[in-house]
Amino acid sequence: MTTPAKRRVLRLAPGDDIAVALEDLVPGDLLAELTVRDPVPRGHKVALRDVAAGAPVRKYGQAIGTATVPISAGEHVHTHNLAFAPGIQGGAQTADGHTAGGTAPAGRPEAQPTFDGFVRADGRVGTRNYLGILTSVNCSATVAKLIAREAERRLGEFPNVDGVVALTHGTGCGMAVAGQGMDLLRRTLRGYAAHPNFAAIVAVGLGCEVDQLADLDLAGGPNPVATMTIQEAGGTTAAVRAGLDALARLLPAADAARRVPVPASRLILGLECGGSDGYSGITANPALGAAADLLVGHGGTAVLGETPEIYGAEHVLIARAASPAVADAIRERISWWEAYAAQDAGTLDGNPSPGNKAGGITTITEKSLGAVAKGGSTDLRAVYRYAEPVTQTGLVFMDTPGYDPVSVTGMVAGGAQVVCFTTGRGSAFGCKPAPSLKLCSNSETYRRMTEDMDVNCGEIADGTATVAALGRRIFDLVLATASGRRTASELLGYGEEEFAPWQLGAVL
Repeated sequence: MTTPAKRRVLRLAPGDDIAVALEDLVPGDLLAELTVRDPVPRGHKVALRDVAAGAPVRKYGQAIGTATVPISAGEHVHTHNLAFAPGIQGGAQTADGHTAGGTAPAGRPEAQPTFDGFVRADGRVGTRNYLGILTSVNCSATVAKLIAREAERRLGEFPNVDGVVALTHGTGCGMAVAGQGMDLLRRTLRGYAAHPNFAAIVAVGLGCEVDQLADLDLAGGPNPVATMTIQEAGGTTAAVRAGLDALARLLPAADAARRVPVPASRLILGLECGGSDGYSGITANPALGAAADLLVGHGGTAVLGETPEIYGAEHVLIARAASPAVADAIRERISWWEAYAAQDAGTLDGNPSPGNKAGGITTITEKSLGAVAKGGSTDLRAVYRYAEPVTQTGLVFMDTPGYDPVSVTGMVAGGAQVVCFTTGRGSAFGCKPAPSLKLCSNSETYRRMTEDMDVNCGEIADGTATVAALGRRIFDLVLATASGRRTASELLGYGEEEFAPWQLGAVL
């Protein structure tokens, strides 16, 4: 009970009604002049003052919900006494409907940071040198895996090829031949076929599916592509042989690729969080935001996504929009998601998972305020639809679901060559062909799952590192990873099963 309060709880803003417990609290614990009334698990919230029923509860200096019953100082604040409140966030806007005002990127120093990447024939830059087996439909998934498995055994003669990746999925047929669902799938497949982390692609279809290879027009992309169907090849065994023959023709040119120094401005970094907890918004996400600011300051691009996980905090991004059009695009996507959830009698407050809540997150607003911290502090320059090619430098937003594999698949399809993934509960994840760095929000999970993690951002809560210092460490690690350093997820073999295009529309 004599431990200094600042080491036991953390108040994030002067006007906050709650503090975050940095260790388990028990009734009777003294926090300065406050007596804890309830058990409060670490990462959860303890009330710092009395809050009337119906009054807003503040964290990060912002309302995260309203009290459903009177809350007394010292009580545990969670789902039993705090609820989501739609439209609780206010904020003045200019007459044109937005307030431009992100922090301008820092001036670029004369000595630009670099990484060693693969410069493709058209100038695109890869951080890995894979060959890909891309499927048009679920029916060709097994053949794609068989080709990749056998090809991996033959890579000893080609040491500069990082591997053969089978990209399989659960759709491509039993769906409308046109419309939003097919548009999303084809945009995703085209994005992967053109990704600079691939030296070449073999595309495999069944032959009779709705998503015809001819309609994908992969031959018009920047990477060499060989196409085939199982039915035309003469069946499974013949198709595997044909796929291996195609790879044999592509491998020598892929193996000839060499890494060369390129400026950090050529990087597109995907920003993702999954398995969040009460620490994520105060350690890993702000640290990643600091790294994103450094990348943007050097002319690079950072992609924030997960539209359901900016819900309730969208005003933060709108206030940083570089133009009214960017602000309106954020609003339009939020409205679309509200209507989309309502079709199934749901709301976006259903987003926090059981794991999120066990880790201390109560409402979607609270989760979103922590999640947007990944985007740092710079202007928001553009908004993209799912899997659209990202061409604007700086901080941009991509409309993706909150479900991690689907979200990151969209970012990688858009061109992200590296992904940073923050987690508090301990998500297991990878995303070939883009390497994924795992940033852990708390030291306990990091110690328990060390082999899955790349950075312990829990040092911030422990008081042994600052957000700025961790941001610099993450930025340096991104450059090292882009230069070929293997991430924990890569060493464990993650990245193929997590290819998950967003599926919309009826299954017919």
